[in-house]
Amino acid sequence: MSLFVDIQKQMGSFRLDVRFTAENGVTCLLGASGCGKSMTLKCIAGIEKPDKGRIELDGRVLFDSEKHIDLRPQQRRVGYLFQNYALFPNMTVRQNILCGLCREKDRAAKARRADAMIALMQLEGLEEHKPHQLSGGQQQRVALARILVSDPQLLLLDEPFSALDGHLRDALKIELRDLLARFGREVLMVTHDRTEAYNMSASIAVMDEGRLMTVKPTKALFADPGSIRAAILTGCKNVVPARRIDAHTVEIPDWGVCMETRQAVKEGLCAVGLRAHYFSPTAQQNRFPVVYCEEMEEPFEIILQFRYQNQKKDSPPVWWRLPKDKRPAAFPQELGIAGANILLLYE
Repeated sequence: MSLFVDIQKQMGSFRLDVRFTAENGVTCLLGASGCGKSMTLKCIAGIEKPDKGRIELDGRVLFDSEKHIDLRPQQRRVGYLFQNYALFPNMTVRQNILCGLCREKDRAAKARRADAMIALMQLEGLEEHKPHQLSGGQQQRVALARILVSDPQLLLLDEPFSALDGHLRDALKIELRDLLARFGREVLMVTHDRTEAYNMSASIAVMDEGRLMTVKPTKALFADPGSIRAAILTGCKNVVPARRIDAHTVEIPDWGVCMETRQAVKEGLCAVGLRAHYFSPTAQQNRFPVVYCEEMEEPFEIILQFRYQNQKKDSPPVWWRLPKDKRPAAFPQELGIAGANILLLYE
């Protein structure tokens, strides 16, 4: 099953212009707030109408501006989980779930399907509870049950963990990931949290200011983000302008160094990214004198900031992140980084 999206929509000074294909499980739309992620979901669901373009789900056209096709939300067989779950506050758990079966006329069939979904979502004993009597995780399961009971072809999740506290969020990631695997159909999930995207998805589509920058398998994106924006969104703390010297050498003027890369450097290079975990006092490649600046302590790690010996004074310090128990007694005079860990960025 696959989803094809190629749409444009103008909203004042903001323009949404995205084109991608999603298939093979969970795809995350990753980007900062306001970049157009939720608007993309709403256009797919039929809540918003694009100005032009085409949306196709498993060979079925949901929207085509040229052919004047615009299926109503009820006709699209798309389930949409809102950030706040949108449960009916005056209805019980069972009644909320039954709302997903409004087209089923057989009362016995409705009851059987609702019971099966209650069991699947482990909501037994809560059937007569109302939303305010439920925990955040239980509310999420009820909202998902109401969607899945209607047998959608596509599931859209808009920041599904944003309404939960940190401890519950971590526990429910595993629970939801297992549930989506059993769902067995295409899922498109919006998040601005790179850890959620990494934990939940098979592939990630990076969005920035209404545009889709790239779509890659999740691990491939973190290993080689390809662009400045994607590197930042995947958590790279050291992104600095650079230029190509030759096929395996880059110059970083702000740091006053040249570094060797494993990956071939193409024309058009504009920056490099060096993840803070990858520096090492024992690495022999790309090894240069450094000067300690300051440090910042986190619960389980420590961030040591340093500058290269010939680094420009107006450029920010470099981040080196390591576990607390690995902190050296004395700051090393030199640090190195393997060429395989230098990310080449082209826009």
